[in-house]
Amino acid sequence: MAYIVPSEFVTKMVDAGESKIHMATRDALIRAYMAGAILALAAVFAVTVSVQTGSPIFGAMLFPVGFCMLYLLGFDLLTGVFVLTPLALIDKRPGVTLKGVLKNWGIVFLGNFLGALTVAVLMSIVFTNGFQTEPSKVGHTIGVIGENRTLGYAQYGFYGMLTLFVRGMLCNWMVSTGVVGAMISTTVGGKVVAMWMPIMLFFAMAFEHSVVNMFLFPTGLLLGGHFSLMDYLIWNEIPTVLGNLVGGLAFTGLTLYATHIKTAPKRKLA
Repeated sequence: MAYIVPSEFVTKMVDAGESKIHMATRDALIRAYMAGAILALAAVFAVTVSVQTGSPIFGAMLFPVGFCMLYLLGFDLLTGVFVLTPLALIDKRPGVTLKGVLKNWGIVFLGNFLGALTVAVLMSIVFTNGFQTEPSKVGHTIGVIGENRTLGYAQYGFYGMLTLFVRGMLCNWMVSTGVVGAMISTTVGGKVVAMWMPIMLFFAMAFEHSVVNMFLFPTGLLLGGHFSLMDYLIWNEIPTVLGNLVGGLAFTGLTLYATHIKTAPKRKLA
């Protein structure tokens, strides 16, 4: 597997964050678009497998294939840049500014959303034979997901919002662990194994991933789900984005940076 020790791969994390901030807008947008589209297809695949087998765990076991594909192709998810780019700012890399970090987040958000929305439209056509029939069983299932994970939170008010935010935090704790996991190995097989485990965990636990939701909820709306665009934005996407930011940065990015970027001095024996 060619394991790389933490003190080495944390430096790679900072390098990756720096390179993303300095990337041309065109490249950042294209890479984010493709990441959103591929992850959306993986979500369709996972839901399809879950419906066909009647067991969600099989869908969760296979969902990481999309994450592995997009990472190996060098595409970017919002959940990943939330963790990596701030580290370059904290490390005071040349030319890295807060404005640059926020600009990168905005570009990646837009690209991810456009990619996921493209797949949402295409799959809605597939699910309804060009909007001529009722949604297929998979399409209906996605619509129900949209209702349960918007109105389902809204009925609990503040506590529903808190639950949503925490699920977003837990999600990117695992997803960002997958991003970092790919840096632990120098072989494709090692990267895939290290990514697969935490991504499978987040999907199986039904945590909230902002980019996956960029596909699930627009698809639900296109297929006639009983919730509104404002329900989606207020009772899912916005709190999920904030939870993803806090969870990934606090539990993965900052913790690894704080303890591994510099080797602590050895304890002196009396």
